[in-house]
Formats: sequence, structure tokens, C-alpha cells
Amino acid sequence: MVSINKTSSKPYYEQLMLGIKEDILSGLLQSGDRLPSVREMARQLMMNPNTVSKAYKLLETQEVIVTVKGKGTYVNKIDTTLRDEYQIQKIKKKFDELIIDANYLNVQKEEMCQWLDESYQHLKGE
Repeated sequence: MVSINKTSSKPYYEQLMLGIKEDILSGLLQSGDRLPSVREMARQLMMNPNTVSKAYKLLETQEVIVTVKGKGTYVNKIDTTLRDEYQIQKIKKKFDELIIDANYLNVQKEEMCQWLDESYQHLKGE
């Protein structure tokens, strides 16, 4: 379930977006599942509703969720053929920044590869 780390330097809306995506990938949320309303989610996570609204709008832009007026917000069907090149480039840039930080701390490539494998295994529930 989504949780927000109030001491993290990552903005709350980004944490919420990542948490929802992680719940989808892990199977906690399935295509067609209804998400709490903006107000409900804000109350559950003790956040400002505007922050939740921002996260939901960005997830809609990425086609992760869909909002049906008067009905609610739902997990969208995952399109495995979808590759948004703009989003891919943003991820690559973040990845490059992580590699720079890791190299600065003298972390070896093998260790980074191990972290990547562990993260994949965690997301796939292995």
C-alpha cells in the first residue's frame, strides 16, 4: 500500500505516483480497481488534496489511471506495447544521475548491477 515518507527529499506527489505504480506492478492494484477519491487519499495519507490531485493528474497523463466523471478514478489497463520516449529519456537521465552519485561514492558497477537485479526481483515478488 502507498506510504509517504515525510522526511524524504522527494516531493510527496512523486512518492504517491511511485507508490501507486509499485502497487500496480506488484499486483496489489489491478486493472479496473478503483482508487480512493482525491479527498479520501489525502485523508488516508494526511496530505494536502492539491498534492494528491497533482499526482493523479500526472498519472492520468501517463495513462496509468483514468478518471470517469462522476464515477471515480481507476487503474488503467497496462499497455505493454506503450513506450513513451519522453518518459524513457527522463528515466535515463535519473539513471545517469544515480550512476554519477554511485561512482562518486566509489560503488562498483557489479554492485550497482546487483542492486538493479534485487529491485527487479522485489517488484516481481521473487
